[in-house]
Amino acid sequence: MPPLTVAFVGAVAGTWTIERMEVVSGSPLALASHVEVLEGRAATSSVGDALWVLRGVTSNERYVSRVEHDALVSRQEPLGRPGSTRGALIPIKKSETWWELAQDERRRIFEESSHHVASGLGHPCLLL
Repeated sequence: MPPLTVAFVGAVAGTWTIERMEVVSGSPLALASHVEVLEGRAATSSVGDALWVLRGVTSNERYVSRVEHDALVSRQEPLGRPGSTRGALIPIKKSETWWELAQDERRRIFEESSHHVASGLGHPCLLL
């Protein structure tokens, strides 16, 4: 699948209702009650009344093995399915130092420090 431009827009209206916002590290986002997910050209256009906009692109999976990929896919439903009623949006800004690490070093951090893949396997919700 080619990269897809995506924007998550925090506002007072939107498809997704925000139940809570927590700051783990860094500056908090402005409090919003809803999130709208925009894809493709819509993700790059200006957004009125937005309290915040997080833009990015989809990418290939870098940090999962085939077994982990298959396990995640078997548990997580795509957006738009009737059972897909909850999600977690975890905004992460990666530094230049992060991207200077070798692939295996970044993978080791995901495995040993953040337990990112294990967390995804332990929660059958869609991670946005």
